Formats: sequence, structure tokens, C-alpha cells
Amino acid sequence: MNALQTRGLGKRYRRRWALSECDLEVPAGHVVGLVGPNGAGKSTLLNLAAGLIRPTAGTIEVLGGEPASGAQQLAKVGFVAQDTPTYAGFTVAEHLRLGARLNPGWDQALAEARIAELGLDPAQKAGQLSGGQRAQLALCLGVAKRPELLILDEPVASLDPLARRDFLQGLMSSVVEHELSVVLSSHLVSDVERVCDYLIVMVGSRIRVAGEIEDLLATHHRLVGPRREASRLPGDQEVIGQSHTDRQSTLIVRTDQPILDPAWTVSKLTLEDLVLAYLDANRRSAPTRPALEVQR
Repeated sequence: MNALQTRGLGKRYRRRWALSECDLEVPAGHVVGLVGPNGAGKSTLLNLAAGLIRPTAGTIEVLGGEPASGAQQLAKVGFVAQDTPTYAGFTVAEHLRLGARLNPGWDQALAEARIAELGLDPAQKAGQLSGGQRAQLALCLGVAKRPELLILDEPVASLDPLARRDFLQGLMSSVVEHELSVVLSSHLVSDVERVCDYLIVMVGSRIRVAGEIEDLLATHHRLVGPRREASRLPGDQEVIGQSHTDRQSTLIVRTDQPILDPAWTVSKLTLEDLVLAYLDANRRSAPTRPALEVQR
């Protein structure tokens, strides 16, 4: 079963398409990193998957069903929106009680154990928690729902590096223990590299590349050699990015076949290299460089 499947999916707000021509199949069982600049359509895709908005065009299925189509489908999906929303006036314990009332599959024992592990005071109000603690509380609520798919929309964007690390460690513990599928939207390539095994890159409201990270890294290469126009490469080598000097060419190519031309020095890409290659490929049609952060 696919965790997420779309066909011709699009969402328009007045004259602007926030998401367009989205064809995607993400098998269940993966931790998916969804990356791209602001305005690429990441949050729109996740809101469609959570059933918070309806598509303008095309179709979307989550775990084999239409998003938010009924109680059974709603129970399959956990969603943590941007800024890890919690209710400032509610205590930690009141958040857990609310979760129990709203979710028929709620696991109170799991929620309480997680809160104790995090060292959170059940009597403390969410408004008095640090940003990292609120993020952990939101993750606890999402996991205690016992979903099959957990959707996280930039949950750590505003956290400091230590809080981000703790959040991601908590996420991975939950993935292993509860066999969750996860879609994690992030501006931080380092976070995706740390926890994800599947990558989706979005630019300009469209999917630019998607696949298992191991496979993507194995099929993308950097070629450096004497100056040569990309049009002269074999047909099985898709050029993602290129730069040239008077005497030298540097190309980023995607191919399943070995590169046998001895004129090229061939090297592997890092995940950062791969993501930036697809973002750079879109620069010619954008007024400024996409704002994606690469942090270590």
C-alpha cells in the first residue's frame, strides 16, 4: 500500500497555483523528507494529505483512502502543523485529555509514558514550556493517536540545534517502536539526512524529484572534464545542472547506466549537492535564489 499517492493533483488560490501537476507514489514504511524553498507547495501538499483543504484538480489518496473521508480514515493520520501548535492556556495533562476525547484509538499509557520520559510537568501550561518542549508535546499528541501515517509540517524550523536533535531523536524512537510512516517537511537538509530514507524535492509548485535517498544518490553524478555542451552527452544521461568555464565543464547528471567516457572525472553527490542541484536548475525562471537552509 502507498502511504501517499497523487494523480494530476493541483490546488489553486484564485489565479495562483500553489500546487500543480503533482504525480507521486510514496510506499508505506518510509520516513519521507519533503524539501524545497518557501512557496514551493510543501504545506499545500501536506494540508491536502491531511484533508484540511480540497484539491482543485486531480486526486489524492492516503493509505488507500480519500483524506478525511470518515472517522476510520481520520484515525489513520496524525498531523502536526507548522509552529507545533498547542493551546497556551491548557496544561500538559489537559492536552492529553483532549487527545483522548478526540481520538478513538488514543493510547493514554503511551502518552503518559512519553510525557514522563521527556520530564514534562503534567500540571504546567503549554504557554510556559520552551519551544522544544512544545514541539515534543505536539509530537507526543501525534504519536499517541496511534496513526499509521504521521505528517509533520516543519515542526522544528524555529528550534535551536539541541532542541531539534532531541525532537528528531524522539521521532525516530517512535518510528521504530510503532512502525510509523512519516512525511516530514523541512528547510534543513541536515535534518532530512539524519532521519529520512525517502526524498521529495519541490520547486515552483511542482515535484522535481522523488525516490529512495539511497537510489537517488546512486544515480546522480558530478562530471568534470574538458568543456562540452550538455547536448553532446548520451541520451541516457539527464542533465540536472551545468556550469562552464572557457576550458572546463561541470555537469550534474542522472543516469542508471555506467559513465564510460574517460574524459570525465566522475564523483558522487552528497544529499546537499543533490537537493541544491534541483533548486539551482530552477533559478533561471526565478528572480532570486530559493531560500533553503543547509545546516550542520
